[in-house]
Amino acid sequence: MNQNLSSNLQLNIERMKELIPLDKSFDIISSHLKIGGNDAFFVGLNGYIEERTLQKIFIDVKEPVDSSDEEALVKYMHDHVGYASVTPYKTWDELLLQMFSGTALMLINGSTTGFILDIRTYPARSVEEPDTEPVTKGAHDGFTETMLTNANLIRRRIRANTLTFEPLHIGSVSRTDVSIGYLGALVDQEFLDYIRTELQSLQVTSLTMGTKSLEELLIKKNFLHPLPSICTTERPDVASSYLMEGNILILVDNSPSVMILPCSIFQFTQHPDDYYNSPIVGNYFRLVRFLCLLVSVFLLPVFLLLTSYYPEISQRFSLLSTEGMGPVRITFYVLAVEFLLDLFKYSSAHSPGRFSGSLSIVGGLIIGDVAVKLNWASNEVLFYAAVTLLTTLSLASVEFAEGMRIYRLFLIFMTAFFGPIGFWIGVALMLISIATTPTLGGKSYLWPLFPFNWQALKTLLFRYPTAKSQPSKNWHKND
Repeated sequence: MNQNLSSNLQLNIERMKELIPLDKSFDIISSHLKIGGNDAFFVGLNGYIEERTLQKIFIDVKEPVDSSDEEALVKYMHDHVGYASVTPYKTWDELLLQMFSGTALMLINGSTTGFILDIRTYPARSVEEPDTEPVTKGAHDGFTETMLTNANLIRRRIRANTLTFEPLHIGSVSRTDVSIGYLGALVDQEFLDYIRTELQSLQVTSLTMGTKSLEELLIKKNFLHPLPSICTTERPDVASSYLMEGNILILVDNSPSVMILPCSIFQFTQHPDDYYNSPIVGNYFRLVRFLCLLVSVFLLPVFLLLTSYYPEISQRFSLLSTEGMGPVRITFYVLAVEFLLDLFKYSSAHSPGRFSGSLSIVGGLIIGDVAVKLNWASNEVLFYAAVTLLTTLSLASVEFAEGMRIYRLFLIFMTAFFGPIGFWIGVALMLISIATTPTLGGKSYLWPLFPFNWQALKTLLFRYPTAKSQPSKNWHKND
């Protein structure tokens, strides 16, 4: 398809009909018109083109011009089309790629150059706060499915002359727009070159699920590593803060989330509310979040371990009021309640908003009470499972919380089948799995804990006042 245009307009039209469904697809509009006294043909996508601007352009191109003189024609289009960006192309591949990105295509008889007029307007939803990352104070805007809007939201916060969004096209069929965002003065150039090379070398037909598809293409993982390897955000303020620390962003068109590179496990323990509150309040809630992370993983496995294999400790701390319950029965209780709470969680998440609250509360009370009466669960197990669910919901990243849930289930099964030895083996395997989680560019998933960098680690563990946490005074990725 990468062929040059003909100087004969009719031949170009016939060729276009072979390449695209010009007369079949209702959303592709075309029109015959005059440009500088020459026959011309216009093609565009209905819904992407701003009609008023197009009409103004047609009015301003009535002065005659010799279309066989390529240089004069290009100068004529630049001089007379003042309402849009005009870019000349000579091959079908370039012209059609731009046209299906929403721009208008203009072919003129006698010229082997086609012109792209950037008068597009994207259909997009309004800027709203993301449901997965709400804050009590601060900005309440979020990314949308339009990449240009997302770049504008970032540039509104960072007006640096070195802020760059490099465009790429990924997918041999979809040709999805992707851009690499970075600050030239702060970014690690070697890591930037690596990411650019990896993106350009991807062999894929389309990015069906946006950033998630791109993540799975960049990082090859298996079931041994349930934690996410790339941190994503739907908040422009969060993305901007990472940019100021030297990180790299990847924006994917049609996706409301932005990928942050490189990634470490500590990125999933932070929340914007830490910085919208005072430092002492932010530190307190960050400490609570670290505690919730441990409780969400270990509470149920440790409860199962103590009540099943160390009954004297269980009785001393009144962990279980019912006596005579063996390991098999307690394990059944734990797994049943785990399944029921996950069922409520997912059913409420995928049900309409007006039903989700009542479904999760009323359903949990009714079924929990019935499960206790039918001896499918106990009050203690319900309580510990509910605490586990609450601590899981307190984690900032949903994907990270789901990965921790997999580790919790793994520890439960290891404890149930192999007892205390299984629990400790499970903990060791879990730590190995976390430490070996693959990341892009071979960066350490435990950085800055390993390799150790106290200057960076303390800014992740503690919330410092703004005057002391400026990126210019902060750690560097190259260290």
